[in-house]
Amino acid sequence: MKVNIEVDMTPEEFRKAMGWPDVEKFQEELMLKIRQQMEEGVEGYDPLTLMKPFVSQSFDSVETYQKLMMQMLNSYTQQK
Repeated sequence: MKVNIEVDMTPEEFRKAMGWPDVEKFQEELMLKIRQQMEEGVEGYDPLTLMKPFVSQSFDSVETYQKLMMQMLNSYTQQK
């Protein structure tokens, strides 16, 4: 049996329905501060260091997904 449910709502309505906080103003302020530091050439400011946590998390997620897929394939081949 297959059941499909379609919900018509805006991203804002979905965010409120899920109880997620509105972080738009925080993101705007953060990006403004980062842009100012980049333009001013703040000593010791390294954009790569700033992005490192996000990049490493993305790679970790990909690696975790690959491991999951390999485990699924291995379990499938062992069953046959």
